[in-house]
Amino acid sequence: MIYLDYAATTPMTDAAIAAYAEAAKAVYGNTSSLHDAGGSASFLLENARTRVAKKLGVNRDGIIFTGSGTEGNLLAILSLARVGERRHVIISAAEHTSVHAAMNTLEREGYLITKIPLDENGLVDIEILQNSIREDTVLISIQHVNSEIGTIQPVEQIAKIARQNNILFHVDCVQSFCKLPIKQFAKDVDAITVSAHKIGGPKGCGVIYMNPRKRTVPVFPGVTHERGLRGGTVDLPAIVAMVTAMEQFTYELEKFKLYRNRLKEILNDTGCIFIEAEDEQQLPSICGLCINGVEGQMVMLKLNEAGIGISTGSACDINSSSGTKAILAMGNSLSKARQFFRVSFGDGTTEEHIEKLGESLRIIGEELCL
Repeated sequence: MIYLDYAATTPMTDAAIAAYAEAAKAVYGNTSSLHDAGGSASFLLENARTRVAKKLGVNRDGIIFTGSGTEGNLLAILSLARVGERRHVIISAAEHTSVHAAMNTLEREGYLITKIPLDENGLVDIEILQNSIREDTVLISIQHVNSEIGTIQPVEQIAKIARQNNILFHVDCVQSFCKLPIKQFAKDVDAITVSAHKIGGPKGCGVIYMNPRKRTVPVFPGVTHERGLRGGTVDLPAIVAMVTAMEQFTYELEKFKLYRNRLKEILNDTGCIFIEAEDEQQLPSICGLCINGVEGQMVMLKLNEAGIGISTGSACDINSSSGTKAILAMGNSLSKARQFFRVSFGDGTTEEHIEKLGESLRIIGEELCL
């Protein structure tokens, strides 16, 4: 199969698999045990923590290993939002499902949630965000790169607004980690979420950065691992594999721009529409598309028959009947949202894959738009 669903997950690299196997075999002690086997495991864990902190440009004391990006978002948001007496949270309407799940929990606890729409380019409207701030606003949570359409949100600008208003700020960087600069805003935010399996690491492993200078309220009080924010023995082999993948990962921005532009050329005179921002605010490897009058699920199935794997949006929303959040957040109808499908490139993508995808989409459009 021609795999074009890298935004959902990436294959583990050979180096990450080898690192996982070696750690699982040779460093099997519990990182909390006081004997030599535990000490060796603890040394490896803390070394990994330092390396992730260096990559993000943050204090290593704030690095917390988690079981996924989803878990990371839930822990970070709930731990920050429950600090103090303020009960208002601002997010975008197009956040990842895990963020909306955290909002559902907070709403049941009496919090008021404001969901900011996206503009016609798929970007958060800064003016609306500023006007939504209240005296009791405790937290803003905005993703760096939208997982469905690949738009790059103005998180640096939002970080300044949050600081000026003494509001905590969490950024979901799952799609941007190792692809876009994060250091330039990392020290100005209070929490960051990243995940291993988007960069050639293992599934079931992620990281949150929690500003160690800020107070948090653990979701599960009384646990002892990871600064008391996440219980359970850490998965050291997965952590080692993640760090290995992180340090080897490269994102070929210009190559993916060429692939995106080539796909546009092939589809130029068809009914295929790209949902995107301007180049400087768009991650080129994530392409959100629609074919007028054709449901995205049908496009996905037809491409699958042609040996091409894509998705109809975030893998975490695959069972949703409401369409993609991003398209709806931009003010589009439910009908258009159901026409959405997503193509995403990665290390294994070639020019031949783009040509095959483009020609297949042309054929699908001709067949189904008659």
